[in-house]
Amino acid sequence: MTGPYESPYESYVYAYPHKTAYRPLDPRPSLREVWAGEERDALFLYLHVPFCEMRCGFCNLFTRTGAPEELTGAYLDALDRQATAALDALGDAAFATAAFGGGTPTYLTAPELERLCDIAARFAGLGSVPLGVETSPATATADRLAVLRDRGATRVSIGVQSFLDEEARAAVRPQKRAEVDAALDRIRAAGFPVLNIDLIYGIAGQTPATWLRSLDAALAWRPEELYLYPLYVRPLTGLGRRPRDWDDQRLELYRIGRDHLLAEGYEQVSMRMFRLPGTGTGGTEYCCQTDGMVGLGCGARSYTTELHYSFEYAVGATPVRAIIDEYVRETDFSTARVGFALDADERRRRHLIQSLLQADGLDRTAYKERFGTDAADDFDLAPFEERGHLHRDASAVRLTPEGLAYSDAIGPALFSRRVQELMAAYEAR
Repeated sequence: MTGPYESPYESYVYAYPHKTAYRPLDPRPSLREVWAGEERDALFLYLHVPFCEMRCGFCNLFTRTGAPEELTGAYLDALDRQATAALDALGDAAFATAAFGGGTPTYLTAPELERLCDIAARFAGLGSVPLGVETSPATATADRLAVLRDRGATRVSIGVQSFLDEEARAAVRPQKRAEVDAALDRIRAAGFPVLNIDLIYGIAGQTPATWLRSLDAALAWRPEELYLYPLYVRPLTGLGRRPRDWDDQRLELYRIGRDHLLAEGYEQVSMRMFRLPGTGTGGTEYCCQTDGMVGLGCGARSYTTELHYSFEYAVGATPVRAIIDEYVRETDFSTARVGFALDADERRRRHLIQSLLQADGLDRTAYKERFGTDAADDFDLAPFEERGHLHRDASAVRLTPEGLAYSDAIGPALFSRRVQELMAAYEAR
Protein backbone atom coordinates (compact mmCIF):
# COMPACT_ATOMS: atom_id res chain seq x y z
CA MET A 1 0.00 0.00 0.00
CA THR A 2 1.39 3.40 -0.90
CA GLY A 3 0.51 6.84 0.34
CA PRO A 4 0.35 8.49 3.76
CA TYR A 5 -0.16 5.22 5.70
CA GLU A 6 0.76 1.59 5.29
CA SER A 7 -1.85 -0.13 7.47
CA PRO A 8 -5.45 0.77 8.34
CA TYR A 9 -4.59 0.06 11.99
CA GLU A 10 -1.80 2.32 13.19
CA SER A 11 -3.31 3.36 16.53
CA TYR A 12 -6.60 4.35 18.14
CA VAL A 13 -6.71 8.16 18.34
CA TYR A 14 -9.10 8.96 21.17
CA ALA A 15 -7.25 12.16 22.06
CA TYR A 16 -4.52 14.32 20.58
CA PRO A 17 -1.73 14.50 21.44
CA HIS A 18 -1.24 10.96 22.76
CA LYS A 19 -0.16 10.60 26.38
CA THR A 20 3.18 9.12 25.28
CA ALA A 21 4.02 12.62 23.97
CA TYR A 22 3.68 14.08 27.48
CA ARG A 23 6.84 14.96 29.37
CA PRO A 24 7.65 16.21 32.90
CA LEU A 25 6.90 19.93 33.23
CA ASP A 26 9.74 22.07 34.56
CA PRO A 27 8.88 24.26 36.30
CA ARG A 28 5.57 22.77 37.37
CA PRO A 29 2.86 25.40 36.78
CA SER A 30 0.22 25.92 39.47
CA LEU A 31 -3.28 24.77 38.57
CA ARG A 32 -4.52 28.29 39.28
CA GLU A 33 -2.12 29.56 36.63
CA VAL A 34 -3.07 26.79 34.19
CA TRP A 35 -6.80 27.50 34.46
CA ALA A 36 -6.58 31.31 34.64
CA GLY A 37 -8.40 32.86 31.71
CA GLU A 38 -9.94 29.57 30.56
CA GLU A 39 -13.60 29.33 29.69
CA ARG A 40 -15.13 27.17 32.40
CA ASP A 41 -18.83 27.05 31.55
CA ALA A 42 -19.00 23.61 29.86
CA LEU A 43 -16.30 21.39 31.35
CA PHE A 44 -16.02 17.62 31.37
CA LEU A 45 -15.26 15.98 34.73
CA TYR A 46 -13.50 12.62 34.56
CA LEU A 47 -12.73 10.46 37.60
CA HIS A 48 -10.28 7.63 36.99
CA VAL A 49 -10.37 4.40 39.02
CA PRO A 50 -7.26 2.33 38.15
CA PHE A 51 -8.47 -1.04 39.44
CA CYS A 52 -9.76 -4.20 37.75
CA GLU A 53 -10.61 -7.72 38.85
CA MET A 54 -8.48 -9.13 36.01
CA ARG A 55 -6.18 -7.99 33.23
CA CYS A 56 -7.54 -8.68 29.75
CA GLY A 57 -5.07 -9.82 27.12
CA PHE A 58 -5.65 -6.76 24.90
CA CYS A 59 -5.61 -4.17 27.68
CA ASN A 60 -3.08 -1.34 27.79
CA LEU A 61 -5.03 0.81 30.22
CA PHE A 62 -3.44 2.29 33.31
CA THR A 63 -4.81 -0.21 35.83
CA ARG A 64 -3.85 -2.85 38.38
CA THR A 65 -5.56 -6.01 39.60
CA GLY A 66 -6.24 -7.35 43.06
CA ALA A 67 -6.18 -4.03 44.90
CA PRO A 68 -7.00 -4.59 48.60
CA GLU A 69 -9.57 -2.51 50.47
CA GLU A 70 -6.84 -0.53 52.23
CA LEU A 71 -5.53 0.64 48.86
CA THR A 72 -8.91 1.52 47.34
CA GLY A 73 -9.76 3.49 50.48
CA ALA A 74 -6.44 5.34 50.37
CA TYR A 75 -6.99 6.02 46.67
CA LEU A 76 -10.37 7.64 47.38
CA ASP A 77 -8.72 9.75 50.11
CA ALA A 78 -6.18 10.99 47.55
CA LEU A 79 -8.91 11.59 44.97
CA ASP A 80 -10.71 13.77 47.52
CA ARG A 81 -7.53 15.76 48.17
CA GLN A 82 -7.02 16.23 44.43
CA ALA A 83 -10.62 17.40 44.07
CA THR A 84 -9.95 20.07 46.69
CA ALA A 85 -6.97 21.36 44.71
CA ALA A 86 -8.92 21.34 41.46
CA LEU A 87 -11.85 23.21 42.99
CA ASP A 88 -9.47 25.81 44.36
CA ALA A 89 -8.00 26.35 40.89
CA LEU A 90 -11.28 26.31 38.97
CA GLY A 91 -13.27 28.79 40.99
CA ASP A 92 -16.71 29.32 39.47
CA ALA A 93 -16.99 26.47 36.94
CA ALA A 94 -19.87 24.60 35.33
CA PHE A 95 -19.87 21.09 33.93
CA ALA A 96 -21.61 19.71 30.86
CA THR A 97 -20.88 16.02 31.38
CA ALA A 98 -19.03 13.62 33.65
CA ALA A 99 -17.67 10.09 33.58
CA PHE A 100 -16.14 7.44 35.83
CA GLY A 101 -13.61 5.35 33.94
CA GLY A 102 -10.62 3.17 34.51
CA GLY A 103 -9.80 0.46 34.97
CA THR A 104 -13.21 -0.62 36.15
CA PRO A 105 -14.92 1.87 38.48
CA THR A 106 -17.32 -0.84 39.64
CA TYR A 107 -14.37 -2.74 41.06
CA LEU A 108 -15.14 -0.46 44.01
CA THR A 109 -17.72 -1.76 46.48
CA ALA A 110 -21.14 -0.12 46.73
CA PRO A 111 -20.09 1.99 49.77
CA GLU A 112 -16.91 3.02 47.95
CA LEU A 113 -18.95 4.01 44.89
CA GLU A 114 -21.09 6.17 47.19
CA ARG A 115 -17.92 7.91 48.26
CA LEU A 116 -16.77 8.31 44.65
CA CYS A 117 -20.10 9.96 43.86
CA ASP A 118 -19.70 12.22 46.91
CA ILE A 119 -16.34 13.40 45.58
CA ALA A 120 -17.84 14.11 42.16
CA ALA A 121 -20.78 15.93 43.78
CA ARG A 122 -18.37 18.50 45.21
CA PHE A 123 -18.29 20.03 41.72
CA ALA A 124 -21.24 22.42 41.38
CA GLY A 125 -24.18 21.40 39.26
CA LEU A 126 -22.89 17.93 38.53
CA GLY A 127 -26.10 16.23 39.61
CA SER A 128 -27.96 17.59 36.59
CA VAL A 129 -25.53 16.58 33.80
CA PRO A 130 -25.05 13.24 32.00
CA LEU A 131 -22.84 10.81 33.92
CA GLY A 132 -21.30 7.77 32.23
CA VAL A 133 -19.79 4.81 34.09
CA GLU A 134 -17.70 1.88 32.84
CA THR A 135 -18.40 -1.59 34.20
CA SER A 136 -17.67 -5.28 33.57
CA PRO A 137 -19.78 -8.44 33.69
CA ALA A 138 -18.26 -9.56 36.99
CA THR A 139 -18.66 -6.21 38.79
CA ALA A 140 -22.07 -5.06 37.51
CA THR A 141 -23.75 -6.25 40.70
CA ALA A 142 -27.20 -5.15 41.83
CA ASP A 143 -25.95 -3.16 44.84
CA ARG A 144 -23.34 -1.27 42.81
CA LEU A 145 -25.82 -0.51 40.02
CA ALA A 146 -28.36 0.73 42.56
CA VAL A 147 -25.84 3.24 43.90
CA LEU A 148 -25.04 4.51 40.41
CA ARG A 149 -28.71 4.76 39.44
CA ASP A 150 -29.65 6.58 42.64
CA ARG A 151 -26.71 8.99 42.23
CA GLY A 152 -27.73 10.00 38.72
CA ALA A 153 -25.73 7.86 36.30
CA THR A 154 -27.30 8.12 32.85
CA ARG A 155 -25.03 5.82 30.84
CA VAL A 156 -23.49 2.45 31.68
CA SER A 157 -20.90 0.98 29.34
CA ILE A 158 -20.05 -2.70 29.69
CA GLY A 159 -17.02 -4.34 28.11
CA VAL A 160 -18.31 -7.64 26.74
CA GLN A 161 -15.84 -7.96 23.81
CA SER A 162 -17.41 -11.25 22.63
CA PHE A 163 -20.54 -13.18 23.55
CA LEU A 164 -18.78 -16.43 22.60
CA ASP A 165 -16.93 -18.06 25.46
CA GLU A 166 -14.15 -19.41 23.26
CA GLU A 167 -13.44 -15.97 21.77
CA ALA A 168 -13.44 -14.38 25.21
CA ARG A 169 -10.83 -16.92 26.28
CA ALA A 170 -8.77 -16.20 23.15
CA ALA A 171 -8.73 -12.51 24.14
CA VAL A 172 -7.63 -13.51 27.65
CA ARG A 173 -11.01 -12.37 28.95
CA PRO A 174 -12.21 -15.47 30.84
CA GLN A 175 -15.96 -15.00 31.24
CA LYS A 176 -19.05 -17.06 30.59
CA ARG A 177 -21.97 -16.02 28.39
CA ALA A 178 -24.36 -16.63 31.30
CA GLU A 179 -22.41 -14.12 33.42
CA VAL A 180 -22.60 -11.54 30.64
CA ASP A 181 -26.34 -11.98 30.13
CA ALA A 182 -27.00 -11.79 33.87
CA ALA A 183 -25.05 -8.52 34.10
CA LEU A 184 -26.91 -7.02 31.15
CA ASP A 185 -30.20 -8.07 32.70
CA ARG A 186 -29.29 -6.28 35.93
CA ILE A 187 -28.24 -3.13 34.04
CA ARG A 188 -31.50 -3.03 32.10
CA ALA A 189 -33.52 -3.72 35.24
CA ALA A 190 -31.84 -0.78 36.98
CA GLY A 191 -33.27 1.52 34.30
CA PHE A 192 -30.31 3.55 33.04
CA PRO A 193 -31.27 5.68 30.03
CA VAL A 194 -28.27 4.56 27.96
CA LEU A 195 -26.64 1.14 27.73
CA ASN A 196 -23.45 0.80 25.71
CA ILE A 197 -21.91 -2.57 24.82
CA ASP A 198 -18.27 -2.82 23.72
CA LEU A 199 -17.34 -5.56 21.24
CA ILE A 200 -13.96 -6.44 19.70
CA TYR A 201 -13.22 -7.81 16.23
CA GLY A 202 -10.03 -9.48 15.06
CA ILE A 203 -9.82 -12.04 17.88
CA ALA A 204 -7.95 -15.26 17.02
CA GLY A 205 -10.39 -17.78 15.55
CA GLN A 206 -13.12 -15.20 14.96
CA THR A 207 -14.98 -15.53 11.65
CA PRO A 208 -17.67 -13.48 9.93
CA ALA A 209 -20.23 -15.98 11.23
CA THR A 210 -19.09 -15.80 14.86
CA TRP A 211 -18.80 -12.00 14.64
CA LEU A 212 -22.42 -11.80 13.49
CA ARG A 213 -23.43 -14.09 16.35
CA SER A 214 -21.86 -11.68 18.84
CA LEU A 215 -23.44 -8.68 17.15
CA ASP A 216 -26.88 -10.29 17.20
CA ALA A 217 -26.45 -11.28 20.84
CA ALA A 218 -25.70 -7.64 21.65
CA LEU A 219 -28.60 -6.40 19.52
CA ALA A 220 -30.99 -8.62 21.48
CA TRP A 221 -30.56 -6.10 24.30
CA ARG A 222 -31.23 -3.18 21.91
CA PRO A 223 -28.46 -1.07 23.43
CA GLU A 224 -28.67 2.64 22.81
CA GLU A 225 -24.99 2.57 21.84
CA LEU A 226 -22.53 0.01 20.53
CA TYR A 227 -18.77 0.41 20.22
CA LEU A 228 -16.90 -1.87 17.82
CA TYR A 229 -13.17 -1.98 18.53
CA PRO A 230 -10.48 -3.59 16.37
CA LEU A 231 -8.11 -5.80 18.33
CA TYR A 232 -4.66 -4.28 18.66
CA VAL A 233 -1.27 -5.71 19.50
CA ARG A 234 -0.22 -3.76 22.56
CA PRO A 235 3.27 -3.49 24.05
CA LEU A 236 3.57 -5.17 27.46
CA THR A 237 0.17 -6.89 27.22
CA GLY A 238 -0.88 -10.53 27.02
CA LEU A 239 -1.39 -10.33 23.26
CA GLY A 240 1.68 -8.22 22.60
CA ARG A 241 3.51 -10.87 20.59
CA ARG A 242 0.71 -11.73 18.18
CA PRO A 243 1.80 -11.52 14.50
CA ARG A 244 0.52 -8.43 12.71
CA ASP A 245 -1.01 -10.25 9.79
CA TRP A 246 -4.69 -9.74 10.15
CA ASP A 247 -5.44 -6.30 8.63
CA ASP A 248 -7.67 -7.76 5.92
CA GLN A 249 -9.59 -9.82 8.48
CA ARG A 250 -10.22 -6.79 10.70
CA LEU A 251 -11.33 -4.65 7.76
CA GLU A 252 -13.74 -7.35 6.62
CA LEU A 253 -15.20 -7.74 10.10
CA TYR A 254 -15.47 -3.97 10.53
CA ARG A 255 -17.46 -3.63 7.32
CA ILE A 256 -19.71 -6.55 8.28
CA GLY A 257 -20.36 -4.98 11.67
CA ARG A 258 -20.92 -1.51 10.27
CA ASP A 259 -23.35 -2.67 7.61
CA HIS A 260 -25.20 -4.93 10.04
CA LEU A 261 -25.75 -2.14 12.56
CA LEU A 262 -26.78 0.35 9.89
CA ALA A 263 -29.33 -2.18 8.61
CA GLU A 264 -30.62 -2.52 12.18
CA GLY A 265 -31.37 1.20 12.36
CA TYR A 266 -28.23 2.45 14.10
CA GLU A 267 -26.40 5.57 12.95
CA GLN A 268 -22.62 5.74 12.70
CA VAL A 269 -21.05 8.44 14.87
CA SER A 270 -17.42 7.45 14.30
CA MET A 271 -15.44 4.42 13.18
CA ARG A 272 -16.16 2.83 16.55
CA MET A 273 -19.41 4.31 17.81
CA PHE A 274 -22.91 3.42 16.64
CA ARG A 275 -26.05 4.89 18.20
CA LEU A 276 -29.78 4.47 17.98
CA PRO A 277 -31.19 7.75 16.62
CA GLY A 278 -32.84 9.83 19.30
CA THR A 279 -30.83 8.31 22.14
CA GLY A 280 -27.45 9.04 23.65
CA THR A 281 -26.02 11.04 26.50
CA GLY A 282 -28.87 13.51 26.81
CA GLY A 283 -27.89 16.47 24.68
CA THR A 284 -24.66 17.44 26.40
CA GLU A 285 -23.21 20.75 25.30
CA TYR A 286 -19.62 19.58 25.80
CA CYS A 287 -17.44 19.83 22.69
CA CYS A 288 -14.21 17.82 22.81
CA GLN A 289 -12.53 20.14 20.28
CA THR A 290 -12.89 23.33 22.28
CA ASP A 291 -14.01 22.66 25.86
CA GLY A 292 -11.83 21.79 28.82
CA MET A 293 -11.60 18.60 30.84
CA VAL A 294 -10.83 18.19 34.52
CA GLY A 295 -9.34 14.77 35.22
CA LEU A 296 -9.03 13.40 38.75
CA GLY A 297 -7.08 10.25 39.51
CA CYS A 298 -3.56 9.08 38.71
CA GLY A 299 -4.43 7.97 35.15
CA ALA A 300 -6.64 10.91 34.22
CA ARG A 301 -5.79 13.73 31.84
CA SER A 302 -6.88 17.36 32.10
CA TYR A 303 -7.24 19.64 29.09
CA THR A 304 -7.00 23.40 28.85
CA THR A 305 -6.58 25.41 25.66
CA GLU A 306 -2.80 25.50 25.84
CA LEU A 307 -1.84 22.64 28.16
CA HIS A 308 -2.78 18.98 28.53
CA TYR A 309 -1.52 17.48 31.78
CA SER A 310 -1.62 14.31 33.82
CA PHE A 311 0.58 12.07 35.95
CA GLU A 312 3.22 9.61 34.80
CA TYR A 313 1.97 6.93 32.38
CA ALA A 314 2.75 3.21 32.39
CA VAL A 315 1.28 -0.11 31.25
CA GLY A 316 3.46 -2.72 32.95
CA ALA A 317 2.19 -4.02 36.29
CA THR A 318 5.19 -2.97 38.40
CA PRO A 319 5.44 0.69 37.29
CA VAL A 320 1.64 1.07 37.43
CA ARG A 321 1.64 -0.09 41.04
CA ALA A 322 4.50 2.28 41.87
CA ILE A 323 2.65 5.26 40.36
CA ILE A 324 -0.55 4.39 42.24
CA ASP A 325 1.38 4.01 45.49
CA GLU A 326 2.97 7.42 44.96
CA TYR A 327 -0.43 8.96 44.15
CA VAL A 328 -2.09 7.76 47.35
CA ARG A 329 0.74 9.26 49.43
CA GLU A 330 0.57 12.66 47.67
CA THR A 331 -0.64 15.62 49.74
CA ASP A 332 -0.01 18.49 47.31
CA PHE A 333 -2.04 18.39 44.08
CA SER A 334 -1.74 22.12 43.35
CA THR A 335 0.54 21.82 40.29
CA ALA A 336 0.56 20.12 36.90
CA ARG A 337 3.29 17.44 36.78
CA VAL A 338 3.50 15.89 33.31
CA GLY A 339 2.03 17.31 30.13
CA PHE A 340 2.18 18.80 26.66
CA ALA A 341 1.96 22.49 25.76
CA LEU A 342 -0.06 23.20 22.60
CA ASP A 343 1.08 26.03 20.36
CA ALA A 344 -1.17 27.56 17.68
CA ASP A 345 -0.39 24.84 15.14
CA GLU A 346 -1.07 22.04 17.63
CA ARG A 347 -4.40 23.62 18.61
CA ARG A 348 -5.45 23.73 14.97
CA ARG A 349 -4.25 20.18 14.44
CA ARG A 350 -6.13 18.88 17.48
CA HIS A 351 -9.34 20.54 16.30
CA LEU A 352 -8.90 19.00 12.85
CA ILE A 353 -8.19 15.48 14.13
CA GLN A 354 -10.89 15.46 16.82
CA SER A 355 -13.44 16.68 14.24
CA LEU A 356 -12.37 14.65 11.23
CA LEU A 357 -12.58 11.32 13.06
CA GLN A 358 -16.30 11.89 13.67
CA ALA A 359 -18.77 11.00 10.94
CA ASP A 360 -20.03 14.61 10.82
CA GLY A 361 -16.54 15.82 10.04
CA LEU A 362 -15.10 19.29 10.47
CA ASP A 363 -17.35 22.35 10.30
CA ARG A 364 -15.31 24.79 8.19
CA THR A 365 -17.19 27.85 9.43
CA ALA A 366 -16.66 26.94 13.09
CA TYR A 367 -12.98 26.31 12.44
CA LYS A 368 -12.57 29.67 10.71
CA GLU A 369 -14.42 31.48 13.49
CA ARG A 370 -12.07 29.94 16.03
CA PHE A 371 -8.75 30.25 14.20
CA GLY A 372 -9.32 32.85 11.46
CA THR A 373 -8.15 30.44 8.75
CA ASP A 374 -9.50 27.56 6.67
CA ALA A 375 -8.54 24.03 7.68
CA ALA A 376 -8.16 23.11 4.01
CA ASP A 377 -5.47 25.78 3.72
CA ASP A 378 -3.75 24.94 7.01
CA PHE A 379 -3.26 21.24 6.26
CA ASP A 380 -2.41 19.13 3.22
CA LEU A 381 -5.50 16.97 2.83
CA ALA A 382 -4.90 16.05 -0.82
CA PRO A 383 -3.34 12.61 -0.09
CA PHE A 384 -6.52 11.55 1.71
CA GLU A 385 -8.74 12.90 -1.07
CA GLU A 386 -6.70 11.07 -3.69
CA ARG A 387 -7.37 7.81 -1.92
CA GLY A 388 -11.08 8.51 -1.79
CA HIS A 389 -10.93 8.73 1.99
CA LEU A 390 -11.88 12.40 2.36
CA HIS A 391 -14.41 14.77 0.83
CA ARG A 392 -14.73 18.49 1.22
CA ASP A 393 -17.43 20.94 0.27
CA ALA A 394 -18.16 24.56 1.17
CA SER A 395 -19.42 23.71 4.65
CA ALA A 396 -17.44 20.69 5.85
CA VAL A 397 -14.46 18.42 5.51
CA ARG A 398 -15.39 14.85 6.32
CA LEU A 399 -14.20 11.31 5.83
CA THR A 400 -15.97 9.14 3.28
CA PRO A 401 -17.41 5.80 4.47
CA GLU A 402 -14.16 4.13 3.37
CA GLY A 403 -12.20 6.92 5.05
CA LEU A 404 -13.96 6.21 8.35
CA ALA A 405 -12.77 2.61 8.03
CA TYR A 406 -9.22 4.00 7.90
CA SER A 407 -9.65 6.36 10.87
CA ASP A 408 -6.88 4.62 12.82
CA ALA A 409 -4.42 5.41 10.03
CA ILE A 410 -5.68 8.87 9.07
CA GLY A 411 -5.53 10.17 12.64
CA PRO A 412 -1.86 9.24 13.20
CA ALA A 413 -0.95 10.48 9.69
CA LEU A 414 -2.05 13.96 10.81
CA PHE A 415 0.13 14.04 13.93
CA SER A 416 2.73 16.80 13.95
CA ARG A 417 6.40 15.93 13.55
CA ARG A 418 7.01 17.05 17.12
CA VAL A 419 4.38 14.69 18.51
CA GLN A 420 5.63 11.82 16.35
CA GLU A 421 9.17 12.32 17.62
CA LEU A 422 8.10 12.46 21.26
CA MET A 423 6.00 9.32 20.89
CA ALA A 424 8.86 7.50 19.14
CA ALA A 425 11.23 8.45 21.95
CA TYR A 426 8.86 7.24 24.67
CA GLU A 427 9.95 4.02 26.34
CA ALA A 428 7.01 1.79 27.22
CA ARG A 429 7.08 0.59 30.80
